[in-house]
Amino acid sequence: MYTNNSLSSLLVLLLLIIVISAPNFTTLSAQKQVVLSGILEDQGDPERWKSLILPAIKELKHRHPDLDIQMNYTTYPYNEMRDRLISAAKNHTVVDLVSLDQIWLGEFAERGFLTDLTNYTKTWGRQNDWYQENWDGGFYNDKLYAIWAWTDIRGLWYWKDMLQKAGVDPNSMRTWDGYIQAAKKLNAVLRPQGIEGVHLVGASHSPDIEFYPYLWMQGGNIVELKTGHPSKGTYFFPTYNGSEGVKAMEFIKAQIDAGVKPQKEHFWGKEFLDRKFAVMLEALQHHVDLNTTEQKRDFEQKVGFLPMFPVPNLHYNTSSLMGGWEFSIPSTSNHKDLAWELITIMLEPSILAPYVVSHANLPTQISIGEGSPYVIEANKTIPYYDQLINMISIGHSRPNMPEYPQIAEHIREALDEVYYGLKEPKQALDDAAAKSAKVLGW
Repeated sequence: MYTNNSLSSLLVLLLLIIVISAPNFTTLSAQKQVVLSGILEDQGDPERWKSLILPAIKELKHRHPDLDIQMNYTTYPYNEMRDRLISAAKNHTVVDLVSLDQIWLGEFAERGFLTDLTNYTKTWGRQNDWYQENWDGGFYNDKLYAIWAWTDIRGLWYWKDMLQKAGVDPNSMRTWDGYIQAAKKLNAVLRPQGIEGVHLVGASHSPDIEFYPYLWMQGGNIVELKTGHPSKGTYFFPTYNGSEGVKAMEFIKAQIDAGVKPQKEHFWGKEFLDRKFAVMLEALQHHVDLNTTEQKRDFEQKVGFLPMFPVPNLHYNTSSLMGGWEFSIPSTSNHKDLAWELITIMLEPSILAPYVVSHANLPTQISIGEGSPYVIEANKTIPYYDQLINMISIGHSRPNMPEYPQIAEHIREALDEVYYGLKEPKQALDDAAAKSAKVLGW
């Protein structure tokens, strides 16, 4: 028979066996719950974030078995996103992760809404993996506030059969004069069928496509630092109305004079894919739904691509504009270290690259864009992927400054004035630059 002492010893032994064989019992009972929150732009499809966030959270949990980590995030369409972030900043909303359009960085850093990530990145040590322009796109006032996660870039797309019908050699569109002559030929042949020759953006973001690349390829800039500012000593001053900007705007006027019509409605390439335009300058690649190599091959047989914007003449190097999304941590976050770790996991090539490839975006990391297994996958479904990647070297970003949205609006107004014959290029730009200088405090 068992004595009371022996029964007690047996029970203790059984309990030890249960605990040892079920280690998760003590882990789960001791876990501290942490809920991370996020405000994210919906990327045109809110569900797509799951393929990036879920594996990243899984890895974060694996690294912190003592924590029960959950992620709650809300997505908003692009036209609501900036206002939502402004509201969060004003209300000091507690949030751990936000996605930022690159052009919003300066505004929200100046508001004090973003955490300085400079020290985090020094210990992280991965900054050299980024294309320089994309890495620099996270800075404001010499401090890093965001990491540029993926990008896009604009080039010249054309329907091969339409150009052939109009007798236009695609290579003739490489120069400004050749582009205008091509537009005339295409309009003469295609307009009777309801098809426009070339697409000219007349929508709210018209400077991105119709002005900046032509300014940059001539060595001009939107703004430059200048001494003698009344309150800041040295600050940005508008320079887009210099000779380079005037020449760029004269190229736009030449298109108008040749009969090209500005398009007030812009559908990001859908209008080109619907064959309403023969030629379009756009970041079209992530609006083309291709799932197989055969589909990609068929698309490239019908649609051609020049990895460039037209240049004044062939002695100039071309340029283009890069957009895209950045990750940042608001200053209101209660879990900054965990949020930073989550961002670094989301940016790991093994997690980020499949997301980038599946949505036909372009990487900001050299290790993803060149010489990795993901290049093979990207080349299967992203049209002209190699040419697009090579364009990153000639890609530019817009300035990270709080006043940029207002400056962009001034330039858009100048474009409209030239589009509709209200002002000559130089006058339109000078008037716009005067408004920009006032906004910048000069």
